[in-house]
Amino acid sequence: MQPPKVSVLTPIYNTNPEHLRECIASILNQTFTDFEFLILNDSPENTELDTIVASYKDNRIKYIKNTHNMGISASRNRLLDLACGEYMAIFDHDDISMPTRLEKQVAYLDANPDVGVVSGFMEYFNGDVVKNILHTPEHDVDIKTFLTRDCCVAHSASMIRKSILDTNKIKYEEFYSPSEDHKLWARLMGVTHFYNIQETMVRYRSHEKRTTIKQCKLMALKTRTILYEIRNEYPYYYHQMLHSDEKNITVFRLRLFGIIPLIKIKRNYVWLFGCLPILKVCWK
Repeated sequence: MQPPKVSVLTPIYNTNPEHLRECIASILNQTFTDFEFLILNDSPENTELDTIVASYKDNRIKYIKNTHNMGISASRNRLLDLACGEYMAIFDHDDISMPTRLEKQVAYLDANPDVGVVSGFMEYFNGDVVKNILHTPEHDVDIKTFLTRDCCVAHSASMIRKSILDTNKIKYEEFYSPSEDHKLWARLMGVTHFYNIQETMVRYRSHEKRTTIKQCKLMALKTRTILYEIRNEYPYYYHQMLHSDEKNITVFRLRLFGIIPLIKIKRNYVWLFGCLPILKVCWK
């Protein structure tokens, strides 16, 4: 039997039943259909999740249960080991994929064999309210430059070429959880190219039970460690980031009557009324 083009990898852990149904439906309703959908339950005592997944009569779904709670990084690695697809679509249990997400990401990877990771924008929402959209840099150099300051590759919206992971023996690392995704990108910086499609690929559900909120202090600590390592390993990108920050700093501002924006100097330009570039400045 021909292996699927894409493996969608979704670890679940005491997932809200309604959120899980929306997550599953968003994958089964994709315009691209050549995929397997691996759902791994890391809360094996939660039998309600068994019932929800079993209610979907779709042979693309492969349901796996850990015998005990393994944690997110170990669960993600188990999914990678089980996957048969050429491309790995990472997708978290709280989120909703846009209908053309897989189609657009597969098309990009097929057309760009030098790219090993493709992602895109994420729309943050809570209930019916859209909170904001995470806009990420498009091209490889800009992405790698920004990775020295923050994680700018949306993990739950990403698709990875499996051969890149296998050839370089790269997996998720438990030590860096819950920032294991940022560390994964750090490991991949030296072996492949990145690209962010400039469209929303995934809707990210923002709520108080998400790991990014529940473990925000630990995440901040692990992120600082990762940034230190990236900056030491890739000083070129770090210097590019510092230079970019310098260019984007407003170094002078003048307001008429202390209120009306009149002149500012930013990005090496003099701006009239804060929005009209009228003169370029060369610093010596």
